Amino acid sequence: MSVAQSGNLPLHALFMHSMRRVSYRLGELVHLCAIYLGIAVLVTMVLSATIPSLREKALEMHEALELVLKPEGFNGELFGAYGGYGLGGNEKSADATQTSQQIKEDSGSFLSAVRASEQGKRVPGITNTQAEALRSYIARKYRIAASVAGALINTVFVVSREKELDPQLVLAVIAIESRYNPYAESHVGAQGLMQVMTRVHKEKFDVFYDGTVAAISPVANIRVGTQILKDCIQRRGSIEGGLACYVGATGPSDGGYGAKVMAEWRRIALASGIRVTR
Repeated sequence: MSVAQSGNLPLHALFMHSMRRVSYRLGELVHLCAIYLGIAVLVTMVLSATIPSLREKALEMHEALELVLKPEGFNGELFGAYGGYGLGGNEKSADATQTSQQIKEDSGSFLSAVRASEQGKRVPGITNTQAEALRSYIARKYRIAASVAGALINTVFVVSREKELDPQLVLAVIAIESRYNPYAESHVGAQGLMQVMTRVHKEKFDVFYDGTVAAISPVANIRVGTQILKDCIQRRGSIEGGLACYVGATGPSDGGYGAKVMAEWRRIALASGIRVTR
C-alpha cells in the first residue's frame, strides 16, 4: 500500500502544478484585457471631453447613416392615386388637409414609387401604351433606369395634377434643368431635378424632415419645384412668362430657356401620345 501511495503522489502533484500554471496564464490574460479595456475607455473619455467636435462628427455620421439607411416610408396621399396604393379616388380631398408630418414623409417615399413602377403601377387617366411610351422615351433619352423613369413620371403626374399643371410641362422642365439627375447642382447653388434655389426657397423645405437637404429627394424637389413653377405662371399670367420667371429672367429675354422647355414639352407629348393641356 505504501508503494502505491508513493507512486501516485508525483502524478497528483504534477496535475496540481499544471492546473496552477493554467490558472496563472488565464489570470494574466484577463488582467491584460482589463488593462487595455480601461485604457480604451479612458482615452475615449478624455477625447470626448477635450475635443467636442468628435462628438459632433459622430452625431453627423449617425444622422447621415440614418438618412441613407432609414426605411422608405410610403406616402399614401402622394401615390394613392395609382395602382391601388394608399387612398382611393373618392378620398382625394384629404390632400387639402395634409399635415406637415405627412408631407415630411414624402422625402422618403421615392423607393416605394420605384417598386410600384417595377410592378407596372401607373397613374390613372393615361393608358398602358401611353405610360410605356413616355417611360421609354425618358429612360432612353436621359439614360436612366426604366423603373426610375416610371416612378418619376408617376410622381410628376400626381403632384402636377394637384397644382393643376400639365404633367408633361413639368417633365420638360426637369429635362432642361437637370436631365433627370436628382443630384445636379448649378454654379449658383440650384439643386436637384428641378434645380431649386434652396437659399431663396428655404422656407418651402421647412415642412420636410430633412429641411433643405431634401432638395436631393426626387419627391420633395418635384413638390417644391412644381409649386414655384405654378406661382411663377400665376404671377406672369402665362406659361411662357412663368418659365422666364422660373429661370430667373427679369428682362424681356430668358436666354432661350422657355423655347427649350416648350420644344421638349412638345417632344414628350408626341412620344407619349398624351394631349397637351395649357
